Amino acid sequence: MQAGLPDLAQIRYDNALALFEEFVRLTARHADTATLRGLEGRFAERVQIQPSYWSQIKSRSRQIGERLARQFEQLCHKPPGWMDQVHGAGVAAPQRAEDDGVPRDADERFIVGLVLTYYRRHPQRARTRLLDLLGEVLTPGAASAPYVPPAPQVTTPAPDADALWARTRAGVAPLKRR
Repeated sequence: MQAGLPDLAQIRYDNALALFEEFVRLTARHADTATLRGLEGRFAERVQIQPSYWSQIKSRSRQIGERLARQFEQLCHKPPGWMDQVHGAGVAAPQRAEDDGVPRDADERFIVGLVLTYYRRHPQRARTRLLDLLGEVLTPGAASAPYVPPAPQVTTPAPDADALWARTRAGVAPLKRR
């Protein structure tokens, strides 16, 4: 193995993600988070593996072996050995600039989808909270200042909370011993 080149497991992982990106691009033009989750299951069906197995591959808890690599190639209409080769920009997964603002993987798309959903439901609240959160990171000198969580809101229990708890506890039967 030459220095600077990724190992075979990394190449296959990158190519599997490239195949998924290609599948997404061909299947759904503007996919939201829910659509992407459905597409992951459909992609797993296409390559004839369980969705949980695809999830394990994506999280790197499983590697793509020889047999599975050939299965991906055959079912995604790629030439034999395609999964074992490094593919440059423009083949299946185009290289992007570091900060082009486009999500790079499923995790980033999920987070962007969550934030967008929150913003669409509560625009003013989302804007305020996100700016507060990001202000800690984006403000110069804020990185050295320790994070101080907001003071918790102290609520006093209602006067009859103890009575409610006693009534609830009285209605629960103990577990039977074996």
